[in-house]
Amino acid sequence: MASRRLRKDHGLSAEPRHALLAVPITLIVIITVLDILAPPSVHLGPFLVAAPAVTASFAGPWTTGCVGALAVLAQAVVAVVRTSLIDLNHTVQLIALILISAFVTFFAYRRERHEKELTQLRSVATAAQEVVLKPLPHRIGPLRIASVYLAAETEAQIGGDLYAAARTAQGTRIVIGDVRGKGLEAVGDAALLLGAFRGAAHRQADLPALVTFLEGTVSSNLDDPAAPEDEIKDRGEAFITAAVLDVPDDEPALHLINCGHPPPLLLRGGQMGLLEVRHPAPPLGLTEFVETNLSAETFAFQPGDIVLLYTDGVIEARDRDGTFYPLAERVVSKSGKGGPDALLAHLCKDLLRHAGGHLDDDAAMVAIERMPGSP
Repeated sequence: MASRRLRKDHGLSAEPRHALLAVPITLIVIITVLDILAPPSVHLGPFLVAAPAVTASFAGPWTTGCVGALAVLAQAVVAVVRTSLIDLNHTVQLIALILISAFVTFFAYRRERHEKELTQLRSVATAAQEVVLKPLPHRIGPLRIASVYLAAETEAQIGGDLYAAARTAQGTRIVIGDVRGKGLEAVGDAALLLGAFRGAAHRQADLPALVTFLEGTVSSNLDDPAAPEDEIKDRGEAFITAAVLDVPDDEPALHLINCGHPPPLLLRGGQMGLLEVRHPAPPLGLTEFVETNLSAETFAFQPGDIVLLYTDGVIEARDRDGTFYPLAERVVSKSGKGGPDALLAHLCKDLLRHAGGHLDDDAAMVAIERMPGSP
């Protein structure tokens, strides 16, 4: 699992939909039989409307219309058996059933069309994001890396989570970030930052210079004078949280600048610690509002250690009781056995179980292990 994306398909397959058809058909049969056998003063025909109404909740307009027609036919049979088709009571019931069946059929048509539009929008947005977010290699120098992108399932509102790695002459540089906002605009901001990182990571001499360059790229994009006035107003609140790491090949350490991003976790020998910097930088795009002196802080990163990078979609995932996902606790429970691949596989499964099978926000994780035997 060097790099992967996970997305769940919520649409019902053809087989479950066909199985569900037994429900409205059974309703029609039961109501028809009971109505025929009922005393003259009891009329159960109006309950037939439940059949097309239930069908519209899971099936398309053609199936809903057919079930509605079957319900109308059943009501006509009841009318003929009990009195006649021209009986006022049954005539009114037939007309009402026809009108309601037509209404729910139209509702099924609108729902199906809306679902298709959302699927198309999501496909376009996902394709754009996959072009931007290239898979990370499984091995970079003395590092073993695994990454995962868990896509949210809220219509077409994909997020701007991002990660990338770049090889330099002295080691490896890695960035993980989260763009404020969602949709294609967030993907565009992520593409801008990733392009700047990939182009400059091997050219900037030190980490503060690289982050300064990234900040300049993000800020210049936010201040684009060619953008429409309403877009400029909206973009005034845009920013990107990011953690930028430099992992040298020849020393058991890593250098970190954190720009408003959740702190990485370090797993060592079954123990977990937070890599919290003493002087965090503001998110990229906000440095003009906050004076800051960028400086990298150094942490021990020994062979066998695993560093976990993640976005806030992980720690902000809630269960049905509203409890946030306890990432640190779950990382310790895994104890790093099996390396970064096994760790992320465990966390993905556990996170989705905690969130009830779906996420409201995109989530990304990158696990980095310094291989045993390396400096």
